Amino acid sequence: MILGIGSDLCDIRRIEKSIERFGDRFTHRIYTEGERARSDRRAARAPSYARRFAAKEACAKALGTGLSHGVFWRDMEVVNLPGGRPTMRLTGGAQERLQAMTPAGHKAVVHVSLTDDPPMAQAFVIIEALPA
Repeated sequence: MILGIGSDLCDIRRIEKSIERFGDRFTHRIYTEGERARSDRRAARAPSYARRFAAKEACAKALGTGLSHGVFWRDMEVVNLPGGRPTMRLTGGAQERLQAMTPAGHKAVVHVSLTDDPPMAQAFVIIEALPA
């Protein structure tokens, strides 16, 4: 069963300007160490950061909280499964919210789709509950 759906569009130029203006202060506030390492390895850093920003926004919407009620930016991390498919690793308040919305006897699975077509980046997040 579907527990939550979220989508977000992010202007890559906005993320690029934030990185130029605030540097590490911006990236360390929003992104986990793993996300920074992955994005900083790319020649085009801003699109990578923008896709992840959009995924975090979409995930917060799918959780039904937005970035409030104890859910913070770094509680949601875009990670890749062994085959390369993206998903979200949730910690802190985001993990607590996910547990609270998952029915007993079920396991939550977070599906993520990321794309960009400059100047925009887009993400979709679907949270599904599967029988345990």
